[in-house]
Amino acid sequence: MWYYAARRILMSIPIALGVTVVCYALVLLAPGDPIQSLLPPDASPEEIAYLRKVYGFDKPIPVQYLLWLQRALSGDLGISLQTNRPVMLEVLNALSNTFVISVGAVLLAFSLAFILGTIAAYHIGKPADRIATGVAVVGVSVPNYWLGIVLVIVFAVKLGVLPATGMGSAGSSSFSIFDWNQAKYAVLPILTMSLVPLGIIMRTTRSAVAEVLNNDFVQMLRAKGLGPLAVLRHAIWNALPQVLTVMGLQLGYLVGGSILIETIFTWPGTGFLMSKAILTRDVPVLQGAILVLSLTFVSINLMVDLLQTAVDPRIKRA
Repeated sequence: MWYYAARRILMSIPIALGVTVVCYALVLLAPGDPIQSLLPPDASPEEIAYLRKVYGFDKPIPVQYLLWLQRALSGDLGISLQTNRPVMLEVLNALSNTFVISVGAVLLAFSLAFILGTIAAYHIGKPADRIATGVAVVGVSVPNYWLGIVLVIVFAVKLGVLPATGMGSAGSSSFSIFDWNQAKYAVLPILTMSLVPLGIIMRTTRSAVAEVLNNDFVQMLRAKGLGPLAVLRHAIWNALPQVLTVMGLQLGYLVGGSILIETIFTWPGTGFLMSKAILTRDVPVLQGAILVLSLTFVSINLMVDLLQTAVDPRIKRA
């Protein structure tokens, strides 16, 4: 187990380095000059040159990248061009807010999808299977940003039972998921974000459990006299590694791809932070946010690999 974990960690290092190269290059290839956004239109060439030197944009791009990578490895992602605050502080604050709705959405989707997928697999071709499959098709077909707008109209505008936007009167400084006055602001974003993973995880669970139920060892368990629930428990346990893989990927996708949902609900997460950084050409914030999100995705995949091995030790032989 420890050897497998160490090998996976070592394999993640070149991936992380590749992520830093792509992250730095993509931002620099974007049109526009971030220095111009900080100066008035009538700024002199001397003022522009001075500011470029202050932020390090006067050096060759490879040198800029190496200096940025050196600072990033020490936890310094630079200073925001717009707020003059440390980028690491802004990104981590936003990331914690994103995790609130992303983890909530995945847990909600996983709970419902695992139950519906198991029921559908156990009743292949029956009404329960068709209903669960229909839910999955709706989940992967309906655009989540459209669903978010509909939920706001229904629950916030028409019924007035849930807030439409924001993160509470005091913002993220006092947000607590265990306080309903604060947690109610996260309900609509969580419901919106849970739709897509609900459909994907449900279909994966149905396929994995149905495949296990058709294996020879399941027939042998039934021949030995095990009841339906005991047989189903063995099938679920054997299908769990495949489902965990999809669940981990969905969590990574939600953390890194929540920009539309956070913009709709004005949720101060990483997606909302990046949208503001794109509009203002705040290069340090944009680079820092993309880097942290990419490394978070790599870390989630690593944890899923290790969790799979803990559930099914046979995986480490691969």
